[in-house]
Amino acid sequence: MSARPAAGTGEDPGAAAARLTGRPVTGRRPLSATLTEVTLDGGQTVMVKRGDGPGAAPAEAAGLRWLADAGTVRVPVVHGHDRHWLVTDQVPVGRPSVRAAARFGRDLAALHAVGAPAFGAPPPDGPTDAYIGPAPMRNVPGFEWPRWYAEHRVLPYLRRAVDDGTVRHGEAEIIERACERLPELAGPAEPPARLHGDLWNGNVLWGADGQAWLIDPAAHGGHRETDLAMLHLFGCPRLDQVLDGYQDVAPLAEGWADRIGLHQLFPLLVHTVLFGRGYAGQALTAARAALAR
Repeated sequence: MSARPAAGTGEDPGAAAARLTGRPVTGRRPLSATLTEVTLDGGQTVMVKRGDGPGAAPAEAAGLRWLADAGTVRVPVVHGHDRHWLVTDQVPVGRPSVRAAARFGRDLAALHAVGAPAFGAPPPDGPTDAYIGPAPMRNVPGFEWPRWYAEHRVLPYLRRAVDDGTVRHGEAEIIERACERLPELAGPAEPPARLHGDLWNGNVLWGADGQAWLIDPAAHGGHRETDLAMLHLFGCPRLDQVLDGYQDVAPLAEGWADRIGLHQLFPLLVHTVLFGRGYAGQALTAARAALAR
């Protein structure tokens, strides 16, 4: 992280990149409201991202470094950050291949096996009050996954959805019953895994180098099946090959496929809070299916 004073949110991406890298900027290309491709003096291209909320950029930077420290999955190098801005390497994009997918699965299994101190443990130097996308996410450590998952990953977003009127009280009771039954539905106990934490397809970049790269983590200690459930949620190219590679290294516990919906309750309720009623129906379907087991 740059030792220079952080600038306010009024700073533009080019100025932020120059300040955080210490190098002049020669070009910039906005990609979205929060992401800009910036060219530095000498021709290197970096990605400059403005955080969605206070502390979002430091949380993401800490997560990227924690994942990189595992020496398994590929993540962009962090060149600098402050409370508002994050500067990372650009990943030249290619196409997903069978070989890249299988290697990604093996590398993801190795990442999970590196582990974490507890469920909910943040990365070193990562804040307790972190984010998953633009939604706040608290990293509160726990040692029994079913209880921790219910208290800190499902119920906070369910309560917010009820308060917002996107989930009705009678519907909330169905999800609450699924949480109550988590100890019997969760499968064999697993140690805390080192998770990417927001592993949907959009955060997997298939690089021009033939490797899969991971971006935008909400990294924390969690259950390894949660990362895999997120890959299933919105689809992932060559997912069968990813899973084959994963199982070659670290076979999943029996019945893992039946638990995908339980692990998807978390991201589905986050999406319900962020995007509204449409995702509430999917969360209810997942909860009903779990209760029917």
